[in-house]
Amino acid sequence: QVHLVESGGGLVQAGGSLRLSCAASGRPARNYAAGWFRQAPGKEREFVAAISWSGGTTNYADSVKGRFTISRDNAKNTVYLQMNSLKPEDTAVYYCAAKPTVVPVVPGTLSGYDYWGQGTQVTVSS
Repeated sequence: QVHLVESGGGLVQAGGSLRLSCAASGRPARNYAAGWFRQAPGKEREFVAAISWSGGTTNYADSVKGRFTISRDNAKNTVYLQMNSLKPEDTAVYYCAAKPTVVPVVPGTLSGYDYWGQGTQVTVSS
């Protein structure tokens, strides 16, 4: 079992930056891959970024490549999403997800994950 809690969301102007954190408890960080997804009002939840259990492999949605960076600190059981050059279309609730695994996978689909956090709101004003 993995319990995930996101933090770091807020209101920011276009062009600004935010760093989201996802604190995990229950299972050692080295035993799961992690991902970030987002859901805007009236839209389906979509993949943003993923990172393997070791941090050696990452995967990004085309819409955030070059602007967002996913990372993790296994000693702190925490996964991060650094978001730069934010745009109004990045406005959404951002969710952290985890997949128990010891192979370097980076799933890009909702079905690839077993545990989810409650989400944190990110609002980008124009």
